[in-house]
Amino acid sequence: MPDPGLHGVFPYLVSPIDGEGRVDEAVLTRLVEDLIAAGVHGLTPLGSTGEFAYLDREQRARVVEVVVAAARGRVPVIAGVGSTSTRDAIAQVRSCAAAGADGILAILEAYFPIAESGVVDYFGAIAAETDLPVVLYTNPQFQRSDLSVAAIERLARIDNIGYLKDASSDTGRLLTILNAVGDRIRIFSASAHIPACVMMIGGVGWMAGPACVVPRASVQLYDLCRAGHWEEAMRLQRRLWAINRVFAKYSLAACIKGGLQLQGYPVGDPVAPQAPLSEAGRVEVAAVLRALDALPGAA
Repeated sequence: MPDPGLHGVFPYLVSPIDGEGRVDEAVLTRLVEDLIAAGVHGLTPLGSTGEFAYLDREQRARVVEVVVAAARGRVPVIAGVGSTSTRDAIAQVRSCAAAGADGILAILEAYFPIAESGVVDYFGAIAAETDLPVVLYTNPQFQRSDLSVAAIERLARIDNIGYLKDASSDTGRLLTILNAVGDRIRIFSASAHIPACVMMIGGVGWMAGPACVVPRASVQLYDLCRAGHWEEAMRLQRRLWAINRVFAKYSLAACIKGGLQLQGYPVGDPVAPQAPLSEAGRVEVAAVLRALDALPGAA
């Protein structure tokens, strides 16, 4: 499959799981419909906000199937694949491809640290299993074995590895990567970065959980950046940074699921043993969403 030229705002979708461990297909479908109506450029199920590490194989597969079916080809679906073993990651790639995903977000979980050669082999094996475009995902806050710049340089030589979503919070590292790999790897910002600044240095968009709760403002920010209206973009970015700050303060899925609940989406709580958003957190998230006109009746 040819690279579709991924760019723009890709919300990291939550995974709504009911009390019986089943994917709540109706609420996930509704969320997909509303995000597409808000103008997002793609969807990313099973990212960090999607709690991929807490779901079993059947739940992961069903989340991707539901999102692909709901998207109906209107925007690309880049499905998360993450495991501690290469064999299992390859099985997940096959499942996502069979479900109709348009690309793979490749994540390495690790209990024991992995040498750089093993890291490169893991991502290389994922890319070799599919002709779909592959987005490398690096998040040193949660990963024992991160992608070094040297590893990224090696992986950038693989034809269908064309993107990197970096959650390191080190924007200077992004510039180092861009200088090292040129146009072989395109960069997506994370919520740990300032998206407008990443766009300014050559990024192509952002993949992040907060876009689930502020999709229209996120798309507006992207459009301003693409048009080169940097002063206006930074005014909007300063307003939106409040959601990034509160997102960083509380646990990933709890914060976004709590925000979606406040917006009327019954997405449930994070998968146990994770805790739901605290009452203090709900108050704080509600205040931020209200200030951004992102709560029902807030406009």
